[in-house]
Amino acid sequence: MTFRTVLALSAAVLAFSAGTVAVDGTVGTGVAATPASAAELGPDPVHHEPVRVTNAKLKRVDSIELDAESLVFRRGDKTVTEASMRDSRTTVSLLNRLLGTASRTQTAEGDGGACFPAGTTYTWGGAVRVAALTSPAAAGNAVEIRVLRETVRSRFGGDVELTGPDGVQVGDDIRTAIRDAPKSDRMSFGSADARAFQLLLEPGWAPQHDAASPPDSRGTGTETDTSTPSDTDTDTESAAADLGTNGVSALTDDTTVTVLGSPMPVHAKRTC
Repeated sequence: MTFRTVLALSAAVLAFSAGTVAVDGTVGTGVAATPASAAELGPDPVHHEPVRVTNAKLKRVDSIELDAESLVFRRGDKTVTEASMRDSRTTVSLLNRLLGTASRTQTAEGDGGACFPAGTTYTWGGAVRVAALTSPAAAGNAVEIRVLRETVRSRFGGDVELTGPDGVQVGDDIRTAIRDAPKSDRMSFGSADARAFQLLLEPGWAPQHDAASPPDSRGTGTETDTSTPSDTDTDTESAAADLGTNGVSALTDDTTVTVLGSPMPVHAKRTC
């Protein structure tokens, strides 16, 4: 691959919606990785009912699927449990219970650049990386997740497959999916002799509209709205366009998947 392609891929891998975490496990100023448990997470800004799953059931998990807004733990075709990406405590706790205690790195806001968030990054076996943010990102996520390998060893001794939507894994050749995807769902990096792509596999993290806005009281839905969009409306639409389409994406070297990640927007014009 050319140096330009490597830079483009690196930027895409590191660009979390709220900041950046290094692929080799070091974050910010390079604090050494140390073992950590879920108890070391700070209070979750969003309160959720705890996921209740016994160790006996968790032991049977043979695959984890990264969806746009959650991690799904499965045995065969059956869902054992699911962790919302709005809930950092449950996400880290379930992974620790299944995969063993993660290595941990920390970053303060602004470490390593203006786009670095404050948070803690957990890594299991060089295969799963979760950045737990001190404060939820604008999209609503409390974590950023990257999958770097096709399997990871569980603490119970078996291999756990790591997939994205529709079973896509690191190492898969997805040239057909890239070819058939609409341009709005894919981005290309590099040159003709050193190609790389980002492909949106499943959308998520749709911008939330203001629920407090009053309904239109001018009449029934059959009437035509002849009002002129305000500058505020135009600015909002422009800002939404700059954010691209968010969700879970695959990054490739040529057409082979190297990283699965969420949130990971395509065609985002803003880096943080």
